[in-house]
Amino acid sequence: MLLKNNISANYIKKLNVEQRKTLCSEIRHLLVKTVTNTGGHLASNLGTVELIVAMHTVFDTPKDKFVFDVGHQAYTHKIITGRAKRLNTIRTENGISGFPKSDESEHDSFIGGHSSISISAALGIAEAMKLDGDDHSVVAVIGDGALTGGEAYEGLNNAGKTDCNLVVVLNENEMSISKNTGALALYLAQLKSTQKYYKTKNSVKDILENTPIIGKTLGNAARNTKRVLKFALYQSNLFENLGFKYIGPIDGHNIEELTEALTVAKMMKRPCLVHVYTKKGKGYAPAEENSGEYHGLAPQNSSAAETITFTEAFGRELCDISRIDKNICTITAAMKYGTGLQYFYKEFPERFFDVGIAEEHAVTFSAGLASGGKIPVFAVYSSFLQRCYDQLIHDCSIEKRHIVLAVDRAGFVGEDGETHHGMFDVSMLTTVPGVSIYSPSDNKELSLCLKKALYEEDGIVALRYPRGAAFYDSGAKEYYGYRHINNGRKKVIFTYGRITANAVLLSDKADVLQAVKIYPVEEKIIKILSSYDEIYFFEEAFQSGSISEKICSYLLQRGYKGKTKIVAVNGFIPHNTVSNQLKSVGLDYEGMKKIIGE
Repeated sequence: MLLKNNISANYIKKLNVEQRKTLCSEIRHLLVKTVTNTGGHLASNLGTVELIVAMHTVFDTPKDKFVFDVGHQAYTHKIITGRAKRLNTIRTENGISGFPKSDESEHDSFIGGHSSISISAALGIAEAMKLDGDDHSVVAVIGDGALTGGEAYEGLNNAGKTDCNLVVVLNENEMSISKNTGALALYLAQLKSTQKYYKTKNSVKDILENTPIIGKTLGNAARNTKRVLKFALYQSNLFENLGFKYIGPIDGHNIEELTEALTVAKMMKRPCLVHVYTKKGKGYAPAEENSGEYHGLAPQNSSAAETITFTEAFGRELCDISRIDKNICTITAAMKYGTGLQYFYKEFPERFFDVGIAEEHAVTFSAGLASGGKIPVFAVYSSFLQRCYDQLIHDCSIEKRHIVLAVDRAGFVGEDGETHHGMFDVSMLTTVPGVSIYSPSDNKELSLCLKKALYEEDGIVALRYPRGAAFYDSGAKEYYGYRHINNGRKKVIFTYGRITANAVLLSDKADVLQAVKIYPVEEKIIKILSSYDEIYFFEEAFQSGSISEKICSYLLQRGYKGKTKIVAVNGFIPHNTVSNQLKSVGLDYEGMKKIIGE
C-alpha cells in the first residue's frame, strides 16, 4: 500500500515509475470509495490522477504554484498535499472544500470555482514572482471545455508575449459538463492527429542518423525544411502563434510521458503549453461510460425529493410551450443537463444552441436572436450569470431586446459553497434598466411565471429559481404578482422564492406578503406593507442591493414610521447543506420564528 494518510509530494518523488502507477490506482480507488459516499466531482478527478501525480513529481509546491481551472479536478492535488486523511470530509460542514482555497492550504495558490480564469491568474502570480526575483514556475491546468471561455484567450494572448516561467497544461478530455462543441473542439482534434507527423518525423530522424556517410547531411537538410513542411502539412499552431512553446499532444495517463514533457516545460523558463489528452472517469467504468452523470454526485445519504426539481420543471414546461411556438430558441453555456435543456435539445435540436463556456457570448448571441424576431431563453446558473453584466446593459437593455434568463441555482446551492451560491443576481439585475424579475416558490408558480416572461414582458426578463425541489406546494392555479395572507395582525413577513414555505408556517404569528414578480416592485406591495407597524424582510439573496433594501427606501420616501428588519445574506457562506446554510443566516423556520417574536 503506497497511499498513506500523510502522503506528500516529497514521498512521490522518491518512487519509481512502476510505484507511481500503483499509487495512481490506489488514489483512484480512494476517490471512488469516498466521492460515491460523500458526493462531489468524480469523473473529472478520475481523469487527472496521473497528470497531478506527474506535476507533483516535477514541480515543488508551494514554491512552484499550481492554479486549477476548474478546481473540481484537483482532489488528487489535495490528497498529495496532506489532506488524504480528511478527504472523507470534502464539501461537508467544517470539512475541506471541493475547490482549491488558499486559506485551506499553502499548496492552493488560487481559488478555482469558476471556469477560464486560470491562465490570467497564473500569469499574474508569475509576474509577481518575477518582480521578487523568484524563478520558480507557475502551472495553470485548464480543460478544453474551459478553453472555450473568452478570458482564457485574453490570458493566452498576454502571457505569450512575456518571459515568465509559466506552464499551461491543456487537459483535453473532450468534455466540460456537456460534450464540447464548436470550432475549438475540431481544432484540438486536428492537433491530436499531428501525433502521426511527430512520430514519423522521429522515425525518419533515427534512420538518417544511423545511415553512414550521407545520413548526417540529409538530416541537416531535413531540419532546414522542417518548418516549411510543418506549415504546409498542418498550417500553424494557435498556441505557438500566441508565443507559447507547444509540447504535445501527450497521453495524459502515461506517467513517463507526462513527467518527461513537464520536465522539459519546466526547463524552458518561458511560456509553454503542454497539451495532454485524458479520459474523463478513467478507471471507473460507470463514470467512463457516462461522465456527465458522474460529473457531480450528491451525498449518498441525501434523500431525493418526491417532487421534481425546479430545473426539471422548467425544462419540461419550456418544451410544452415550444411545441406550439417555433420562435422559441434556447441557449446554454455547456450546461445542457445542468440547466434542464436536454429535453428541449432532444425535441428541437435546430433551435438549441450550446455556445460552450462563454456566458458573455451567450447573452449577446441571445440579443442577436431577439433582433431577428426569435424569443431566446438563456438557461444559466446564477453564479455564472455574473460574467454577463456588460452584455446585459449594452447589448440587451439599451435597445430593449427581449431575452429570457432562466436563472438556475439562485440562492444557496449547498456543498459547492461560496463559488457557486447564487446570491448576486438580484442585486446585479436590478441595476440594469428595463429588467423584470420573477421568483416562484414552487413548480406551479414557475410554470405560470415562465409564460409571463415569454409573452407578457418586454426587454430582459429573469426567472430565478433554486437548486433542487420546492419546500412546499403553493396550490397556485393562476398567476398572481403577489400573495397576501392577511389575518389582521400588526406585523408582516415579506419574502419570496422557496423560503416562502417557512414564512407561510408562521402565518399564525404574523401576516405574510409573498412577492412572485419581485422587480419592479408593484405599487400595491408598497401600500400593503406601509399599513403595518412592523415589517420583517426575509430574502435568500445578498442584502446590499436587495429587494428588501429597495422597498425600505420606497417606504422611507413615503414617510413610513414603523419598524423594519432585514434578514438576508452578508458575506460568503461556506460549503454545507442548504438547510444548514439557511439556518446560519436565519432564513429557516426556527430562525424566522425567533426574529419575528411572538
